[in-house]
Amino acid sequence: MMLKVIKLNSRTPSSGKQLMTLGALIIGGIILLLLGVFFSITVGAADIRISTVFQAIFNYQLVKDHMILWELRLPRTLVGIFIGANLAVAGAIMQGMTRNPLASPQVFGINAGASLIVVAGVVFFPSLPYTQLILLAFIGAAFGGVAVYALSRSDGGMSPVKLALGGMALHMFLSSITEGIIMFHEHSTASVLYWLAGGIDGRDWTHVRILFPWTVIGLIAALFLARSLTMLNLGEDVAKGLGQNNRRVYFFAGLTVILLAGASVAVAGPIGFVGLIIPHIVRSLVGVDYRVVIPFSALFGALLLTYADVASRFIAYPFDSPVGIVTAFIGAPFFLYLARQGGRLK
Repeated sequence: MMLKVIKLNSRTPSSGKQLMTLGALIIGGIILLLLGVFFSITVGAADIRISTVFQAIFNYQLVKDHMILWELRLPRTLVGIFIGANLAVAGAIMQGMTRNPLASPQVFGINAGASLIVVAGVVFFPSLPYTQLILLAFIGAAFGGVAVYALSRSDGGMSPVKLALGGMALHMFLSSITEGIIMFHEHSTASVLYWLAGGIDGRDWTHVRILFPWTVIGLIAALFLARSLTMLNLGEDVAKGLGQNNRRVYFFAGLTVILLAGASVAVAGPIGFVGLIIPHIVRSLVGVDYRVVIPFSALFGALLLTYADVASRFIAYPFDSPVGIVTAFIGAPFFLYLARQGGRLK
């Protein structure tokens, strides 16, 4: 009976009321995102008027406000949208493939692994171009994820508690190594310290161009994996009985997470908790069908990071603060609540 109920809930909503609810969520989410984009490009140390925004769009000139909008605010906003979507979808995939509600890029050691390798690359190979730093971030993300997965599955099974303990233990271990490298190479790591807090200010069109292809590839791959992830949520044996090659799904799902999280960490540093918070909120609103969860996670992740970035500008106004401070302020209590509830959002 329970399996039957799960199967029914995992289908794409078909009733008129459910479709109307999804439509309302999509429209509402898009409106909120557009509003967040407006705040993001107008709010800051230099306030930009609405009329200036329209002038910059339709009649761009080499004046201060127009240049701030096009060269600083707009690319920063796009980077925030891409990274928010990437981290949220990465978290949704990880929770689906492990069937563990506490899985996320941060808890799973992916952020810490990517950060360690990127910092090591900056210190020991300072002449590396930015594109190669992204490759290093992918390698670090893969190392962190595989290590935590191996630790949490030791002695049979993988419970939320074992994942959280293993992930945080590895996170602390890798972070301590990162801090040690910074401590002994202060002269070459000054620019890395702010990056480690997770910030998107100062990002320009170069970062947008670097991040965009990885975001598109990762999100498209996630959509292709959506049906398989839904089947995995029924259990490995059930998915295998339905003809699914689980090992192949795990491989491509893990690769997709590495692409999404690795590229995001390389561009903006280890921004935490987005991949933990958003999938839970989305599943509580739209159900457990990953064909719906994936696109809504991307939308809501973009929403969260856009508004978090706007909020971060008021922490030490008129100076910018890392957006990771805001996501940590929201996410840490959320993580503790989930751990207390056994991984269920009530």
